[in-house]
Amino acid sequence: MNIECSQEKLKEAISYVDHIANKHITLPVLSCVLLDASVKNSLTIKATNLDLGIEISIPVKTLETGIVAVPSHILNSFLVNALGETVSLKLADGNLQVKTVHNSAIIKTQTYDDFPSIPRVSGGNAFLLNAMDFVKGLKSVWYSSSVSSIKPELSSVYVYCDGEFVVFAATDSFRLAEKRVKLKKNKDFGQILIPYKNIPDIMRVLESLNDEVSVTLDKNQISFDHKGVYLVSRVIDGVFPDYKQIIPKSSTTEVVLLKQDFANALKISNIFSDKFNQINIKVNQNQKKCEVRTKNNDVGENVSVLDAAITGEGIDINFNYKYIVDCLQSVDSDSLTLSFAGLNKPMIIFPVSDTTFRYLVMPMNR
Repeated sequence: MNIECSQEKLKEAISYVDHIANKHITLPVLSCVLLDASVKNSLTIKATNLDLGIEISIPVKTLETGIVAVPSHILNSFLVNALGETVSLKLADGNLQVKTVHNSAIIKTQTYDDFPSIPRVSGGNAFLLNAMDFVKGLKSVWYSSSVSSIKPELSSVYVYCDGEFVVFAATDSFRLAEKRVKLKKNKDFGQILIPYKNIPDIMRVLESLNDEVSVTLDKNQISFDHKGVYLVSRVIDGVFPDYKQIIPKSSTTEVVLLKQDFANALKISNIFSDKFNQINIKVNQNQKKCEVRTKNNDVGENVSVLDAAITGEGIDINFNYKYIVDCLQSVDSDSLTLSFAGLNKPMIIFPVSDTTFRYLVMPMNR
């Protein structure tokens, strides 16, 4: 191998694949990035952790074709700190020689024969979707997934079509987030479960595209393809809970307040919350006030009184602070609604004048 290319393009590509390459005791080659320059004037950069695979192709000047596997973090760290507009990559004596105008390095290579092939998804459902819309859907809900893999269907994001919308949902059984993103063209692709641990890398890559991507999915995998970037993820074979049946059909109390006021009250409450992160929300219908209370026997207690528009009856109910604060990142409007259906029933949070997002939190027992 002997090629020359833009350092900026190579550095950007390696930064994306470096997040996916990981240290693997039994398969050391998985910590490598595969540099495939077997096609003239093109370099394909590959990485996989067996759950997620990526290929990025960039233009290069080919002096000699070849393939090499090098430790991803070593090459990435060098490119981040090296100076120069052009970089050359040359295989010499079994090692990779990397040069810029001011820096040079020799990186030990590994046998690339053991590098796993990155599967191509074909023959399944295929459609076009705006990358940023897909990212917004994932970002709005993925934090609600379970971090435990005991129930794989809960440690995932559920994606399905509902008329003109793509719906994203996630739950860990204590809270649930749902986001609806409108499709430019209706396409019923069924339903999929994307593993929670793959979501950050999927979002990171798709955010860089900012355009329509070709999405293809089958029973086992989903892929994203756009202008030299190909990303494929395993999907979970399971059944997501029928979450719609636990969403209250009506409310007994609704509280409309400013998102920032509520966020500030939650931050203060966290200072005084106990080891269970318990906070108390008390709605006083007569005084048109919403109180957020916390108490810790070792620290003290606090009360934040918020101005609110209240309809329905008063309520006094406890929740986990962390479960509530997580969803505020998904609320785009300045105001939000807290909807209650009574004691021992979940609270629903949704933005005012926005029906595309809703968040359900189960109450805590006293």
